[in-house]
Amino acid sequence: MELIRGLHNLRPRHHGCVATIGNFDGVHLGHQAVLGQLAEKADELSLPSLVITFEPQPQEYFAPEQAKPRLTRLREKLKALPRYGVDRVLCLQFNQALASLPADEFIKQILVDGLGVRYLVVGDDFRFGNHRAGDFSMLQKAGEQYGFPVVNMHTFNIDGERVSSTRVREALAKGDLDTAEKLIGRPYRMCGRVAHGDKRGRTIGFPTANIHLHRKATPVEGVFAVEMFGIEGEPVAGVANVGTRPTVDGTRSLLEVHLFDFDKDIYGQYIHVNFVHKLRDEERFDSFEELKKQILKDADDARAFFKKRD
Repeated sequence: MELIRGLHNLRPRHHGCVATIGNFDGVHLGHQAVLGQLAEKADELSLPSLVITFEPQPQEYFAPEQAKPRLTRLREKLKALPRYGVDRVLCLQFNQALASLPADEFIKQILVDGLGVRYLVVGDDFRFGNHRAGDFSMLQKAGEQYGFPVVNMHTFNIDGERVSSTRVREALAKGDLDTAEKLIGRPYRMCGRVAHGDKRGRTIGFPTANIHLHRKATPVEGVFAVEMFGIEGEPVAGVANVGTRPTVDGTRSLLEVHLFDFDKDIYGQYIHVNFVHKLRDEERFDSFEELKKQILKDADDARAFFKKRD
């Protein structure tokens, strides 16, 4: 899959494609249905399929403090999209220039002159352009003018309700990992590179792999039974804490994973962690001694979960 960062990196060979536009946060089953729709049309027209996405996401640009927690960072999204037949991703920097671009100019500059779109799939509630003046109806009229069909995304329902990133977030916030898995089509996961931490866990015989989350907010918080992939012997079971570690005055979100029966050096490795069962919420303890007791109990509870599951 090819990543094109910004309109200025479009080349003549990028002209002519079938496209869709959106955040695709979580790449859940609803997104996968759209990408399947796109891949079918790409095959039919013998054209590459392309996803237009934005970084940061528009809501993060306009109201960063109110932005919802991301299900996937850009890198995670780029790793997921090729599985569903996506040939190219055009990632547009969402800044003042893009936010103030009139809707008709968005169509002309990006879809027509830049990409030569031949078929476009978007949500019927999609808004774009300065003051969000552009909508589905405007895109359809432009499609008639420039010669490309504009169709809306098929609604994908599970249990009688539309699958959406919001619905996945709500399930994760409640610790309902089974529902989240049903909506995504796989266990919820976070990816990142293993970094050096403060080594506190080692003092109690409980070393952890630390992964900085690089997000303002996380969709999951608390203590979980997890499985780690991307290392020798994968999947390796363990127990993980996601949060700010209030007992030791932590300030930024961190994913800490203690792997069971594993002692290899994995610093610097890019891994992903599947969340399979929530054990408890994060809490503050009065002393490190109390925290240590709870950590050992969490590990026992996670081991018991995996034993029962097997």
